[in-house]
Amino acid sequence: MADILGPGAKAPDFTLNVTPDQRLSLSEFLGRRVILAFYPADWSPVCGDQMALYNQLLPEFRRLGAELVGVSVDGVWCHQAFAQHRNFHFALMSDFEPKGEVASAYGCYRQQEGVAGRALFVIDEKGVIVWSYLSPLAVNPGADGILDALERMSGPEKADVDSASARNVA
Repeated sequence: MADILGPGAKAPDFTLNVTPDQRLSLSEFLGRRVILAFYPADWSPVCGDQMALYNQLLPEFRRLGAELVGVSVDGVWCHQAFAQHRNFHFALMSDFEPKGEVASAYGCYRQQEGVAGRALFVIDEKGVIVWSYLSPLAVNPGADGILDALERMSGPEKADVDSASARNVA
């Protein structure tokens, strides 16, 4: 597996399904900060704990002007069931077909296992990666790195992201 994209790199744009009939593009977030959280699979214990932690921290992420988006190679129906079961309030994007194409663009697709690596990216309002981290598959990376990166950024262009503007596709 190649190295993940690092700070200073332009975040590759992409469009993926969030529901069977709804697609979302990274470019739709221009002007806002984005936390892009790649994870291996819905329903795995570590992934479930990681995404649940981020769901609990949504108010803090939004206070710091950031939107959260989860990405895995699971299909949209699996994402919908997972999000509904765990009561997630952020978009889960399906990097299903072509499998792992977006994870590959960010340098975190694990070809041998056929899953995205557990990679985190904080992207600024202009679409530039300001922080990235690749965690071992079996380790929940927590949120300290994300929060530190967001707090180090200069004042949010759009402080406290409006909850009404945040997509709740679960």
